[in-house]
Amino acid sequence: MPSIVAILLLVSLISCHVSGPRTQGPLRKAAVADHITLGTAASAQHLGDQNYTRILGSEFAELEPENEMKFGRVHPQRDRYDFRGADALVSFAAAHGMAVRGHTLVWHQQVPQWVSAGNFSPAELSASLEDHITTVIEHFAGRVYAWDVVNEAFNDDGTMRSTLWYDQPGIGYAGMGTRYIEQALVWAHAADPNAKLFYNDYGGEGMNRKSDAIYAMARDFRQRGVPLDGIGFQAHVDLAYHTPEAMSSFAENLQRFASLGLELHITELDIRLRDGSPDSLAAQAKFYADIAKTCVQQPACKVLQTWGFTDKYSWIPRYYPGMDWALLWDAEYRKKPAYFGLLRALRAHGKHF
Repeated sequence: MPSIVAILLLVSLISCHVSGPRTQGPLRKAAVADHITLGTAASAQHLGDQNYTRILGSEFAELEPENEMKFGRVHPQRDRYDFRGADALVSFAAAHGMAVRGHTLVWHQQVPQWVSAGNFSPAELSASLEDHITTVIEHFAGRVYAWDVVNEAFNDDGTMRSTLWYDQPGIGYAGMGTRYIEQALVWAHAADPNAKLFYNDYGGEGMNRKSDAIYAMARDFRQRGVPLDGIGFQAHVDLAYHTPEAMSSFAENLQRFASLGLELHITELDIRLRDGSPDSLAAQAKFYADIAKTCVQQPACKVLQTWGFTDKYSWIPRYYPGMDWALLWDAEYRKKPAYFGLLRALRAHGKHF
């Protein structure tokens, strides 16, 4: 009996004959006109859902595997890699004329047990991570144009997060600071010199201690020629973040990173709500529009990507009890006010704001 992933891959390939690789929905067309790549996180397990694939393949110009390229999923055993889910998504993207962002090579979560409980020395851990980065990137070379190489390495106060990779035992030495991030970028660049390499994090969208620390790292790396091409701003937010001060801080923060010559991506945008009332949905639509405006007005902001697109499969209710309704389509695949707010913002072409 064929595996479930093989079945989903077949479904995804068949679906391209339905929607067509050149079919472009209104959002995708509007973003292209603004020189913005509109993307979304996607999951291979949903490729059997025809409504899901129809929207994914037409409205978005880029996809990023939600989990299929994370360490635990793609490298479950020390001597075995499993690319089936990721390959299914990459094949779907190719069939629909979509770019692919890789996510993520180094993260403190979703680490397989053979690594987390392996009692490795720093040298052994370093060798294992180098092999992982090299093998994964080389497998997708030429098909994945950009990678979130390191994800969420900083605490909110700007200090380094205590993780397996940093200090338990870490891949270098105590007090190494951002050196392990640098090393991961160097390995990634060696594996595919043509790929764009990103550092990705949440909570650093505005001017604060976390973004200050990320900026200091990025400036140091750029000055020393470390292969860092861009910064990913996750933008998992709720309506409390939608203030004039917060939007101004976001724009100011993007500008200082742009001044370093970095490419900027909004990588995991969703706006969670406490209720699905008309007022909340209208406020959410305005927030989506304002984030899009901020990206369009910043020439270095090249990608606007949501973390999924339908509330049917949203991660929000599991991690934020009592909250939901975060995405552009509802659980029945009906377009929400957020869809039209984002569309109007993109169609307005930043010069009109």
